[in-house]
Amino acid sequence: MRPSSPPLMLFAAGLGTRMGALTADCPKPLIRVAGRPLIDHALALADGAGVTRIVANTHYLAPRMEAHLAPRGVAISRESPRILETGGGLKAALPLLGSDPVLTLNTDAVWTGANALTQLIEGWDGARMDGLLLLLPAAKATGHGGTGDFVMRPDGRLDRARGAAGFVYLGAQILRTGALADISDEVFSLNLLWDRMIAEGRLHGLIHDGGWCDVGRPEGIVLAENLLGGAA
Repeated sequence: MRPSSPPLMLFAAGLGTRMGALTADCPKPLIRVAGRPLIDHALALADGAGVTRIVANTHYLAPRMEAHLAPRGVAISRESPRILETGGGLKAALPLLGSDPVLTLNTDAVWTGANALTQLIEGWDGARMDGLLLLLPAAKATGHGGTGDFVMRPDGRLDRARGAAGFVYLGAQILRTGALADISDEVFSLNLLWDRMIAEGRLHGLIHDGGWCDVGRPEGIVLAENLLGGAA
């Protein structure tokens, strides 16, 4: 039997500046890839994983994002006047999420293979973990440059790659949020939380069983559609 799903935070507040003219009047999560908005690809993962409580943060062109999400019953955490980054955004949304741990998912990527959120739910072990990140080797992360974000120990615990060939974080994770209360900043990255988990040996990684493509730049749209087409 599949474990019950934690609530899900969708990160959808970004300005999408790397997309250039494509985001002049369109939030990046609404850019269409393979016939549907990027955020709908994320919502399909949520549906497949049985997620019932979803929260999305909004900022840039927030009314358009919120109108798109309204029919799905997605709760909105609007960030104004400034974007709070991943850590601040998640902390601000905690009252809407309602329980711990939580899933988080970026909305600027597409996936093939096993459902990313289901893998995290099934791989979660709260006795050993405070965070579980979905990863791929850098060479298999389509649309991503660089050598990777993390290296993984044999038991699955993560350390920073620090220039070594490693694994790319794919923007999908499950994590405990209690330590967010100890961070007084309003605007901050979840990297602060990850570094604390690494120091305590509580941040783990899981290799995604499938493909992934970052759609952070215009050229990522073609790469993503080729990936999805090859998986059909």
